[in-house]
Amino acid sequence: MRVAIQGELGSNSHLAVEAFFGLQLPATQTLIIPCNLSAQAFQALAEPDRAEAAVLPIENSLHGAVADHYDLLLQNDVTIAGEVALRIRHALIAAPGVPFQTIRQVFSHPVALSQCRRFFSDNPQLQAVPFYDTAGAARHAIQSGNPALAAIAAPVAAEVYAGEILQHSLEDDPQNFTRFFLLARPAHASAVRAAALHLSPSDRLSAAFAIPHQPGSLVAALQALALVGANLTRIESRPVPGAPWEYVFFIDLRLPSPDLAPATLQALQSRCTWVRSLGQYGTSAAHLHGIDVHGPALHGP
Repeated sequence: MRVAIQGELGSNSHLAVEAFFGLQLPATQTLIIPCNLSAQAFQALAEPDRAEAAVLPIENSLHGAVADHYDLLLQNDVTIAGEVALRIRHALIAAPGVPFQTIRQVFSHPVALSQCRRFFSDNPQLQAVPFYDTAGAARHAIQSGNPALAAIAAPVAAEVYAGEILQHSLEDDPQNFTRFFLLARPAHASAVRAAALHLSPSDRLSAAFAIPHQPGSLVAALQALALVGANLTRIESRPVPGAPWEYVFFIDLRLPSPDLAPATLQALQSRCTWVRSLGQYGTSAAHLHGIDVHGPALHGP
């Protein structure tokens, strides 16, 4: 199962792949297709000879939705095959032998930097430098050999790039979780679900819809969902490109039974101008328990 991710080996998306498929280093390194941009991960999935699946973050418990990924879900012919939520840990990583006292610049993804404000407040000598990816930042700092450079990334990045962890658990809030979607082409979704381990019954449903510009139209759509017993767990609106003040609504639902998915979509269609199912799926056991993959007990000093 070749899996495209946005980011490099050693990123949190890499850890999500391990959680979905029950693999750990070095096994996953040969299966992952790193992509600099999320759109490139979707493109890899669209090409059958490149990837059978993709794993991308969709929501963080502190920073909310990854809005661009909702747009890409709607723009591409993919379906959600599974979901996992991981505890996100940030470690300070540098080249081997680099002491903390010589570090002056710390690279990482802007979201990771913003989750470690207390660390930078406690260490005003350090400059936070935005980078396109956490694991990419770790690779940059380690391979540079520069004693003034370090990175904030998942602890596993130190193992992937032969770096050294100087500090663990830099995040301000320990209740820091990210949801990841396992994506597949519709024709191969069943095979991807079968390859993933410990997925619950497919009682989750995600959809996108548009409603007429009439008073109470959103309320009517949500009431239709309530009447079939669907539990709305998330709703997100996104603007429609090229159509000012038009919006698409994205919803995540929990169904009382997987068999109710067709009736749920039909109920929604009766109140909307259009509806698209984004996938019916189960959650990984890691999601159910908020598993901390490759935490300090497993990797690093």
